[in-house]
Amino acid sequence: MPERQTYQPDYALPPGALIQDYLTTLDISGRELARRCGRSPKLIAEIIAGKAPIEPDTALQLERVLETSASIWLGMEALYRLHLARSKEESSLAEHVEWARSFPIGELERRGLIKSRADAAAQVREVLTFFGCGSVEACQERFKELAAGAFRHSPSFESNQAALLAWLRIGDLRAEEADCKEYDRTRFLAALKEIRTLTLKPIEDFLPEVQELCANAGVVFLLEKALPKVALSGVSKWLSPRRALIQQTARHLVNDHFWFTFFHECAHLILHSRKSIFLEGNGLSNVAEELEAEANDWASDFLIPSEALTRFITRFTYEEDEVETFAAKQGIAPGIVVGQLQHRKVLRYSQMNGLKQRYVWND
Repeated sequence: MPERQTYQPDYALPPGALIQDYLTTLDISGRELARRCGRSPKLIAEIIAGKAPIEPDTALQLERVLETSASIWLGMEALYRLHLARSKEESSLAEHVEWARSFPIGELERRGLIKSRADAAAQVREVLTFFGCGSVEACQERFKELAAGAFRHSPSFESNQAALLAWLRIGDLRAEEADCKEYDRTRFLAALKEIRTLTLKPIEDFLPEVQELCANAGVVFLLEKALPKVALSGVSKWLSPRRALIQQTARHLVNDHFWFTFFHECAHLILHSRKSIFLEGNGLSNVAEELEAEANDWASDFLIPSEALTRFITRFTYEEDEVETFAAKQGIAPGIVVGQLQHRKVLRYSQMNGLKQRYVWND
């Protein structure tokens, strides 16, 4: 996020104080100033006391009587009222500090997404700015709308909701900065065929290629480490009618899980509603079972055609070199074949994991 430059003095001079200085210098009363401006003495008294604002018409009259530009009077008035509003907001924001601390503030600070603040109100303000909301109430309403779509089918998700909302917001912010063309389904399917050939490469080599191929087809692809208490593998959603997002955590740090999650999320974008947000984690999903089954079948078949895998299983004698030979013929990483065999219960989850590539986060 770009650095925010702000100037917030802890005081503001009310314009009435300057008016009083003029009255003292000119040796006239407030009542006389009111007469010269054509205003009521009560209004001028309230302006001097800071109880009534200087309106543009009054500023023009003060300009002629006191020979000080109307823009100066209006500028002072605006700064003073802003100062009052900010002071009032400070106490209001401070009351919501526990709400702000429900989010993983420490981790967001470490990732440079918010600034470290000791002051309670400032901490709340940082969280609001991170979420792009003007008030706690507006933020809570936004969360309700998001939760209605994102969490409606699975209240049993293991993720902490505040942490999950923060992780999703990170994706939105990263996506705003991403260079991405408009979505084209044909181009996306062609990109996925090319991406499938990248499964043999190490992650540091394939990741930029996947991001570029997806972006050229109108899909932002992000790999964002899960925040603490986020038990999620990935999410797919539409940012707009012309741009989509796939965001993954790589939480299991093995290639079969990474690639299946990726193509599973691609399936949701290709097959299902653009109004939904699709969350996947620990075998749980926030969408209907039939949609999950469709995405699972599509991803499995795209990675390894089901007929080819079924034929292989019928003659499989549980040797690793068989898996490697079959994977080579399919043009895919052996670890992905192992993952599919484990999913079909042909192999136990403890078998042949040495054929899987493992990933490490470079923090």
